[in-house]
Amino acid sequence: MNVKPDITWADFEKIDIRCGTIISVHDFEKARNPSYQLEIDFGDLGIRKSSAQITSLYQKEDLIGKQILAVVNFPKKQIANFFSECLVLGLYGEDKKDVTLLTPSLPTKNGMQVG
Repeated sequence: MNVKPDITWADFEKIDIRCGTIISVHDFEKARNPSYQLEIDFGDLGIRKSSAQITSLYQKEDLIGKQILAVVNFPKKQIANFFSECLVLGLYGEDKKDVTLLTPSLPTKNGMQVG
């Protein structure tokens, strides 16, 4: 396994990772790889959209109400006809197709920041 180069504390402080709750899930039919379109409530930060390739391990109905962690300070990224406004975080399986979402171990307030 390759380890990425060292970063500084200042580099880490630039990344804004927050907790949010998934409030809606739709199939993303125009995506190249099987994906969902998510709407995530980040509390005071508002609702943000994201595209996530998590269809192999998660059913749409199981994602509603699930708290996740996401990077919220990336610029918007256009994927087909959809603009992703945050990056949902997960762990890759061995083939990089099975993604396990990163979630808090206890319920937390939407918008709480990882530090």
